[in-house]
Amino acid sequence: MTHPPPPRPAATDGTPLLQRRSLVQAAAVWTAASGWQAAQAQDAPPGRMVALQGDVLRNGVRLTAQDRIAAGDRVETGPGSSAVFTVGDSAFLVRENTRLALEGESPVAVRLLRLLSGAVASVWTRGTDRQVITPTLTAGIRGTGVYAEVFPGQDFRSYFCNCYGTVDLAAGTDKVVSESNYHQSFWAEAQPQGGRTLRPAAAINHTDEEMEYLAGLVQQRTAWQITGMKGPKDGRGRQYEKRPAPAPKPNPGHEIYN
Repeated sequence: MTHPPPPRPAATDGTPLLQRRSLVQAAAVWTAASGWQAAQAQDAPPGRMVALQGDVLRNGVRLTAQDRIAAGDRVETGPGSSAVFTVGDSAFLVRENTRLALEGESPVAVRLLRLLSGAVASVWTRGTDRQVITPTLTAGIRGTGVYAEVFPGQDFRSYFCNCYGTVDLAAGTDKVVSESNYHQSFWAEAQPQGGRTLRPAAAINHTDEEMEYLAGLVQQRTAWQITGMKGPKDGRGRQYEKRPAPAPKPNPGHEIYN
């Protein structure tokens, strides 16, 4: 049974988006079908297809819901198509119009995600020697949740969000170690802008729910799920310092009746 994939959220850059079910609805459908409980009750297989919509190709051949993705595969999605899958201890959400390659020494261990165009969200368990590479960016992954997007119509400019965790970023001559609890984001420019090829950005085009969903597929939790605190989506990667104050309760004898 093919389950509906999480949707692409409303964009801030004017790019066309799909009109699909929400991520929460998709997860609820899978849970209602006992898929979630069954997956959590078993050891994770080397890789599994969680959600598949539209035309998705693996090494040039159309995928089915029974297929699996492995390191060494090339994945391509067409218009209105998307896929959610796991490979070993990593989870991936691939959006429409995306071309990527997964590389690694073992079929069940992705060491390199090479994003050529389109967008992908991913969650990685802790480890070393893993990378996400776009035409303008190299990201060294230490165990984190990230979102990357490449814009072919903008000279293959890349957007990268370290949703949580630690990432070593390099674009041109610019380098930075990103440490984030809540969405630290960057533009990786094809040509320097104001003398910089790696510039701050706001959090765009992906949601907390999508990252939580992917983390759950590999039995993880996001940083904000662990702390119970989120933050402003200003791209700085910070959670709020204090929890919002609870709404005051009415004093006894002063209840308001409608």
